[in-house]
Amino acid sequence: MGERNASSFGFISRNFLFFLLAITSILFSLSWFFVLRSTGSPHFVDHSLLSNSAPPSVIDNGSSKESKPKSLDHVKNSVQEEELPQKKKDIKCNKNKKGVLKVYMYDLPPQFHFELLDWKSQGGSVWPDIRTRIPHYPGGLNLQHSIEYWLTLDLLASELPDNPSACGAIRVHNSSGADIIFVPFFSSLSYNKYSKKSPQQNKINNKLLQEKVVRFVTSQEEWKRSGGRDHLIVAHHPNSMLDARTKLWPAMFILADFGRYPPHIANIDKDVIAPYKHMVKSYVNDTSEFDSRPILLYFQGAIYRKDGGSVRQELFYLLKDEKDVHFSFGSVQKNGIHQASQGMHSSKFCLNIAGDTPSSNRLFDAIASHCVPVIISDEIELPYEDILDYSEFCIFVRTSDAVKGNFLINLVRNIKKDEWTHMRDRLKEVQRFFEFQFPSKEGDAVQMIWQAVARKVPAMRRNIHKSRRFSRTVTGKEEGLKLIPSQPNFW
Repeated sequence: MGERNASSFGFISRNFLFFLLAITSILFSLSWFFVLRSTGSPHFVDHSLLSNSAPPSVIDNGSSKESKPKSLDHVKNSVQEEELPQKKKDIKCNKNKKGVLKVYMYDLPPQFHFELLDWKSQGGSVWPDIRTRIPHYPGGLNLQHSIEYWLTLDLLASELPDNPSACGAIRVHNSSGADIIFVPFFSSLSYNKYSKKSPQQNKINNKLLQEKVVRFVTSQEEWKRSGGRDHLIVAHHPNSMLDARTKLWPAMFILADFGRYPPHIANIDKDVIAPYKHMVKSYVNDTSEFDSRPILLYFQGAIYRKDGGSVRQELFYLLKDEKDVHFSFGSVQKNGIHQASQGMHSSKFCLNIAGDTPSSNRLFDAIASHCVPVIISDEIELPYEDILDYSEFCIFVRTSDAVKGNFLINLVRNIKKDEWTHMRDRLKEVQRFFEFQFPSKEGDAVQMIWQAVARKVPAMRRNIHKSRRFSRTVTGKEEGLKLIPSQPNFW
């Protein structure tokens, strides 16, 4: 009897141990599954934005008249809606969603940002209360380089309890937990307003502001911690930050192109190309077709340019007598933007020719007009080109080919209705990627720029980590050398 009980007890013990082993194995497997999932690579590209979808609501860019600062509600109501059957609903901000860029923004004094818009601080506040009043950005050509204004507004909006923006990026107040450190200096506006010296001045105000920015930024612990590599600075106007760029070059820049930058200061590996804010009106409710656009090829702008822009003059003489080509001088003066809007909306193809720099806002005017861009600029860099194929909606022509006899006009004339319609339809789909607005919306220019910045973060972190490899064995001599800017092979 005792032997039988002992045998039963042993059988139960073996079953119990087997049960415990099975449970332990299952829990161990599940734990590794969640660990591996949590350490996966970050998803900074929202590929759903690249699918065929209708453009979002856009702000009317056609007027360059000055207006009073607007409240948030006023800005919301001033947005023109384009009613299309496939229009997506606005996506509310989800700060906890995967891939949101965490941005630490310096509280720079107002003289570097909204004070340039004639905003006056109340009670020592660094930032305007955008729930009640939004400082107005100057109109005219100032607007085309207003990128830092829209990004700063978006970060300020991310702190509101009911954030009206799509929040591809959110502001955080602990720099150690941030993906990027943002320097909110309105550098393009500083250049436009303060680049000329008055008789009473010893130094140009734009240069003074740049010097102050450099002193402020390089004195911060955040800059010293990474050598500036994790800082983000907007210098979209080609002449902005002319002095400061040589001192702040380790940072990530947001630029229009690299035309006036040596490669060790700015390059496609570390920096981000952002679109211009287009000047012409967006073509809302566009029902035009190939046959209803009477102008074959359109260009209106400065014809006589220096550097690589001399091709404009050559093309003018090649095309000026073609009956269905509009190629003339134009500017923003004397209703020029309205004329350009009408001309582009009536044209099948719009020329984007290199000027003093490889890029211009003419490309983004063409996109907003659903006029197929013809790009003649060998050194141009394009926004989001790592995820967007411009050959689907643009025609690229080498400068050396464009100036050959009838090469360009024959090329354009040989593009038939079906091919043009396909490219025009694609323009309508991608248009929203180039629209600046506040509040920002899913897939607009603000959100696309944040995503472009986010895609640079892994490489930026790798460079920071590599720079720390021998930090424990740095000698006194090497410590001094760390302060000296490195040569072009630094990255």
